[in-house]
Amino acid sequence: MRKLMIIAVAAPAVVMAGCATNNTVRGAAGGAAAGALAGAVIGNNTGSGDARQGAAIGAVVGGAVGAYAGCREDGGCRWNQNNRNHSQLYYDQRAGRYYYIDQRSGVTYWQNGEYRG
Repeated sequence: MRKLMIIAVAAPAVVMAGCATNNTVRGAAGGAAAGALAGAVIGNNTGSGDARQGAAIGAVVGGAVGAYAGCREDGGCRWNQNNRNHSQLYYDQRAGRYYYIDQRSGVTYWQNGEYRG
């Protein structure tokens, strides 16, 4: 039963990782899947034996690490002059913040690297 639960949690993330448009999203999905799997195994074998809690913690940590690694692969998480994939900075008057456009994917990000949406 626990193996089935682990597969049910990890499989969608792995499938979505293949559909991702950039390394940040792909890294986050892959990291979350790997983290959930590792967390479930570790959670099941240590402490209170709660695989669900271990999978949840592992997915969060794995997703964050995977997103950061993917962002670094894309040339950096923040806007900088040397990253050939980033456009010039634009100012969003409504939000009062600067953003840039990733030239490869067309996705916009705030100056600090957060997804703008």
